Amino acid sequence: MLSLMKRIFNEDSAELKRLYKHVTSINELEAKVSKLSDEELKESTQYFKEKIASGVSIFNLKEEAFAIVREASKRILGLRHYDVQLIGGLVMLEGGIAQMQTGEGKTLVATLPSYLKALEGKGVHVITANEYLAKRDREQMGKVLEFLGLSVGLNISQISESEKKEAYNADITYGTGTEFGFDYLRDNMVSRIEDQVQRPLHYAIVDEIDSILIDEARTPLIIASKSDIATELFQITSEVIREFEDGNHYEFFPETKQIVLADNGADVFEQAFGIENLYDAEHRELLHNIMQSLRAHVVMRKDVDYIVKKDVVMLVDQYTGRIMEGRTFSDGLHQAIEAKEGVTIKEENQTQASITVQNYFRMYATLSGMTGSAIPAKQEFWETYRLGVIAIPTNKPNARQDDEPLVYKDYESKVKKIVEEVSKHNKLSRPVLIGTTSIEQSERLSTYLTKDGISHQILNAKTEEDEASIISQAGQKNKVMLSTNMAGRGTDILLGDGVKELGGLQIIGTEMHESARIDMQLRGRSGRQGDPGATQFIISIEDDIFHSYDKEEMDKWKKKVKTDEHGMIQSPNPIKFVKKVQETVESAHFSSRNHLLKLDDVVDQQRKIIYKKRNDLLAISNFNELLKESLNNHIQKLIEKYCPENVLEEDWLTESLYEELTLVFGSLSFPASDIRGAEKPFIQKKIDELYNNQLLLLEKLEVNEDFQVQIKNMYLQTLDHSWIVHMELLFAMREDIGIRGYGQEDPYRLYAGEAYDEFIHFLAELDAQISRQAKLYIQHFLAEQDIVTVQ
Repeated sequence: MLSLMKRIFNEDSAELKRLYKHVTSINELEAKVSKLSDEELKESTQYFKEKIASGVSIFNLKEEAFAIVREASKRILGLRHYDVQLIGGLVMLEGGIAQMQTGEGKTLVATLPSYLKALEGKGVHVITANEYLAKRDREQMGKVLEFLGLSVGLNISQISESEKKEAYNADITYGTGTEFGFDYLRDNMVSRIEDQVQRPLHYAIVDEIDSILIDEARTPLIIASKSDIATELFQITSEVIREFEDGNHYEFFPETKQIVLADNGADVFEQAFGIENLYDAEHRELLHNIMQSLRAHVVMRKDVDYIVKKDVVMLVDQYTGRIMEGRTFSDGLHQAIEAKEGVTIKEENQTQASITVQNYFRMYATLSGMTGSAIPAKQEFWETYRLGVIAIPTNKPNARQDDEPLVYKDYESKVKKIVEEVSKHNKLSRPVLIGTTSIEQSERLSTYLTKDGISHQILNAKTEEDEASIISQAGQKNKVMLSTNMAGRGTDILLGDGVKELGGLQIIGTEMHESARIDMQLRGRSGRQGDPGATQFIISIEDDIFHSYDKEEMDKWKKKVKTDEHGMIQSPNPIKFVKKVQETVESAHFSSRNHLLKLDDVVDQQRKIIYKKRNDLLAISNFNELLKESLNNHIQKLIEKYCPENVLEEDWLTESLYEELTLVFGSLSFPASDIRGAEKPFIQKKIDELYNNQLLLLEKLEVNEDFQVQIKNMYLQTLDHSWIVHMELLFAMREDIGIRGYGQEDPYRLYAGEAYDEFIHFLAELDAQISRQAKLYIQHFLAEQDIVTVQ
């Protein structure tokens, strides 16, 4: 076995040889560890904790700790970690990605690094693709970890705050990436520090890491509330856009899904709304509405991106084909689709807090993961997350046969071949799993199979539990199952009796996915743990992926195409062309994610400042110093604004300054005429007197607990509301990033500069609002104290 591993380790020889030495040491400890009693095995945990407390690095304990976990797994689950699983555990312990094929036991691998990192006492998050897998893994793998004396939590939606706190305070917490991310956002919206549930983000293991950190990274995590946006506007813009033509009123770039409003399109809206320039700042909201309506009509597709059911637009998960219950598109796009489809337009959701998947996971001190398909995204993992990828060899040699794709000229020729192949295998009782890229494709193909009399099942379950249960049966004799490529990801398909002798599970892919990683995942459903199996993609150049490719290039290639009598393309080399198309589309998606990340990086810098400020607010009980700081900042800004250095004294706007000061201090002790035409030192002295008097009033309220509580609530509400408004402004500023990209300047640099200016303005306005509102609170509480004194 060991010599076989050495031969397989060629590609990453240096790194894998280094890890292999540790595996040898772990194996050498097995005989000794196996003699320990259950009690002695459990006592190892305390021993390791004491070592770590004394300053010993966990990396110096990894061999012994891995040997302990392996032995515990043998006793509790009857599962012994293979050598390759130890390698995977070592890769993740060091903060890397272990690429391990389907059926290689990734779930068990996670017990190794999660146990050792949990001994540091700072919490470990094991992140899965859905809640069903989180529950399953916590139940199964949690037994091993609990046997060794660690606490194991489960973080899913719909549990109470106290249950969440308990889950997060556990040594190891299982859950989904979105739930962890939403909890982070919610923690930065609470009004009491004791209501926060998360600890600082220490270490995460992400299962199916490419799905969670890359595929889902195109959609930011957003917490929203209802807003009063005018839904009627979407109906108007939708009706106008119905008459628009590509190339005339707008330009659509399918390869990047980018859309640009052309001059003719802008002219139509300027005439319709009676405005001169649609791109003026005052029409920013209208422009945003128009662009969302354009996206709804041109980019978003019914039965692919969403379905309409009982007057409701429901999202479809692109990667699983499952309906995303309770989820909506944000930023007005959902309302634009509702207008397009003629259903009732619901209230828009106003963003209260948001973060990209990338920026959430980059906050972990150490990040790691595992998947069967990381290598194609190796560059992106490194550039975005600084995560290296190591391909782990299989425990047993791979016996699966992966045939080259068959490429047909049209859909009908492709379907004829698919039905023919399914029928052939079905007559032999060999199970067939047919992978599609959408619900629409599954249902369309189903009609052809039915017409040919082939009994089959469409996997279109509404819950992960049903999905996993159904797909696990796909390896039984006579089974023909239609499924979206990613449905039931993380579930093993076991072969039924006699299926090995028939050649194992036959996979038929009906379209190449926009990501080669998803195709790898589909292939990986067959041939687990050395089982036989076969995979075959049967596609056509009418498939969706080719619509995302450059139209001119596509038309040129089509003209050269030569087919056989069945419509299968013989030349030019179709395999080479398909790979080129897939790489181009995948590159466009990478650019799209990179674009989103560059924009959010700007917001992220500001978000971290505001969230730190917010957490500081939660932690203090005396707000006098903060009020002094805001007050001082605000009055200095007022002096700079109305008495600027580069303007003559007689031109200073002292009347406006006087009015602003009354908003902060109430009735002033001097008339406006006192500062009219005065020099700056005199004006500064008068304002300092007001400021110092306000400080004296504040001192009287320093020990008033009710005052401090009210000020805290006021501060938090003002900060939260101002931040929401500021975020809306930043999101609106993104709309014209594409337009400015045609100029000579870098649009990201321009956006960063403008966002910084807006942030400085936001902070100044925050100080202004705090100062004005504080005056009202001070007057109210001093009046109350006077009443008490009189009584």
